[in-house]
Amino acid sequence: MSGSPRDLARRLADRAEAVCRRYLSNGRREGHYWLVGDVRNTPGRSMFVRLKDFPKGPAGKWTDAATSEHGDLLDVIREALGLVDFRDVSEEARAFLALPRTEPETMPARQSVASAPTGSAEAVRRLVAMTQSISGTLAETYLRNRGITALHETGSLRFHPHCYFRPGLQAPTEVRPAMIAAVTDLDGKLTGAHRTWLDPDGFDPIRLGKAPIDTPRRAMGDLLGNAVRFGVSGDVMAAGEGIETVLSLRCVLPGMAMAAALSAAHLTALLFPDTLRRLYIVRDNDPAGNSARNRLIARADAAGIEALVLSPALGDFNEDLRALGMDALRAGARVQLAPQDVERFMELVA
Repeated sequence: MSGSPRDLARRLADRAEAVCRRYLSNGRREGHYWLVGDVRNTPGRSMFVRLKDFPKGPAGKWTDAATSEHGDLLDVIREALGLVDFRDVSEEARAFLALPRTEPETMPARQSVASAPTGSAEAVRRLVAMTQSISGTLAETYLRNRGITALHETGSLRFHPHCYFRPGLQAPTEVRPAMIAAVTDLDGKLTGAHRTWLDPDGFDPIRLGKAPIDTPRRAMGDLLGNAVRFGVSGDVMAAGEGIETVLSLRCVLPGMAMAAALSAAHLTALLFPDTLRRLYIVRDNDPAGNSARNRLIARADAAGIEALVLSPALGDFNEDLRALGMDALRAGARVQLAPQDVERFMELVA
């Protein structure tokens, strides 16, 4: 049967190097093997995939010397994309091999496939583990096209060239490039991930570089109280909703630690570091942003933390950056800062 796990694994093995280049992109070929850190595409050399048949084993089989994990290329696809059901693994394999889709009722079961429930801590870990630095990728291009040039201390942002996406429960699985943002708690522990699917065909002034789909942004994991973080928090930090909004402000306040809570509701629940003494609330200019501002001010006051609001001239600070320019953004932010923070954090231009 062309849709059986054994047949799919054999077909993938015939194209073992191409499979590795797609799903284990952080590895490299050495001789007749593909070396990588692990099956979740972590950089390293402890896992090896056979690229040709050997007396000790056929092509497509892999072993991780560090963990003793082993499997075939279907397992590679499952782990690299963080897939849960074998139906999704099979459809991804068939898409890679350019085979026709299998009807759901005829899809064979593969009992040995371990699952990671959608949104679980394991699913989050797998997703982030298979990403790469944004440097030189479509994710960096996306940010720069939105006017964001200060990309220091952005290790929480990653790039996934083939991120799993499903438009709806009945829709076929798609694979698209995405910017992945790691959500962490105050101790730096990974708790969630935010995905922004990107348009590889270029920057569109309407979608602003996001993929042409109904929901180009989705979050998973434990978000409440946590955030996407830039810089190390001390006695002063800024917090806002969106990643692009916060990074835009960071272009003119490069020394200030900032956090993106990903939504107005999550911003109001942001947990404060013990060292925090002054919080700048990066407000979006809409009713949800006003509500988040008021509730966060109340929480900060109750915790003995000074709360100051940074408001954009337009809808948000990325809109200010794109429409008004860097100088206007700098001037607008400067008059809203505490005087002692201007010299401490602002990028001053003569």
